[in-house]
Amino acid sequence: MRVFVTGATGFIGTAVVEDLLRAGHQVLGLARSDAGAEALIAAGAEVQRGDLEDLESLRSGAAQSDGVIHTAFNHDFSKFQANCEMDRIAIETLGDTLAGSGRPLVVTSGLLLLASGRAATEEDVPPPVSAAYPRSSEATGAAQVAKGVPVAVVRLPQVHDRRKMGLVSYAIAIAKAKGVSAYVGDGKNRWSAAHLLDVAPVYRLALERAAANGDAKGTGIARYHAVAEEGVSVGDIAEAIGRGLKIPVKSISPEEAGEHFGFLGFFVGFDGLASSALTQQWLGWRPTQVGLLTDLEHARDFEA
Repeated sequence: MRVFVTGATGFIGTAVVEDLLRAGHQVLGLARSDAGAEALIAAGAEVQRGDLEDLESLRSGAAQSDGVIHTAFNHDFSKFQANCEMDRIAIETLGDTLAGSGRPLVVTSGLLLLASGRAATEEDVPPPVSAAYPRSSEATGAAQVAKGVPVAVVRLPQVHDRRKMGLVSYAIAIAKAKGVSAYVGDGKNRWSAAHLLDVAPVYRLALERAAANGDAKGTGIARYHAVAEEGVSVGDIAEAIGRGLKIPVKSISPEEAGEHFGFLGFFVGFDGLASSALTQQWLGWRPTQVGLLTDLEHARDFEA
C-alpha cells in the first residue's frame, strides 16, 4: 500500500513510518520543514510538504494514497481546545477526500478518561465532546464511516522510549522546576503505558485490517489499544523521577495538585488502567519492548 502519514516526522509518526517501510509499504509523509523532508527522504519515504492547517496539502496527500494514518497533533496544552478543533477539521478533510473509495483512515486518540475504577477496553466509548472534553478525534473519525471510509482509531497510553514519555516527561520537567517529585494521595493510581516500538505496529496492523475488512467487528469504527502495561503506579513513577533527578519525593493532596502540577494536575491523580486484550486478539499483536519504569531509570531528561 502507498500510505499517507501525517505527523510523519514527529515522535509517534517517525516510528510508524519506519515500521511501514520495513513491512514493505510505500510512505508519503507530511513534512512542514526542510529538515523534516530530508529526514523522510533519508528513511526511504516520499514527502508531501504542508501541515495540519494546509488543508489542500492534506487533500493532495490523501488523494495520492491507498490509505491514511493520522498521527499529527499539536500538544501545546495552553491552546488545547483550538488544537482539538484543528484536529477535527483535518480528520474531516481526510475523510472527505477518501469518501466512497473504500480506502482506510486511521486516527489517534487517548485512553486516560475512558473508564474509572477498572481497565478501559476497546468496547468503551469516549465521553461526549464538550468544553471539558474537547478532543473529538474518535467522534469525527466515526462520522467518516457514513461516507464509505473504513476507519480505525488507535488509542494511546503513555508512549515512551528514553527520549520521551508522554505525560511523564511533563512530570519530570515540573519536578526539575519545583525541586521535588510529587504524586497525589497514596500514589497507587496507575497510567497505562507502551514502548514506542510496540505502538508503531498497531497503526500498521489497524490500517491493513481496515483495508481488508472495514473494521474489527464488521460495522462502525474499529478501536484498538496500543497498551503493553495495563497500569504503572504514578507513585512508582514519582519515585523513579526522584531517583533520576536526586530530589525528594512527596505526596500532595488532591487540592494541591492544580497549583503544583498546572495542567498536569487534572491527570496526575487519575487512575487510567487500560487493557489491550481485544487488540491483541484482533490484530495478532504482542508487545515485546521494555516497560515504562525501565526506560524511566535511563531517561535522557535526567542527563546533565
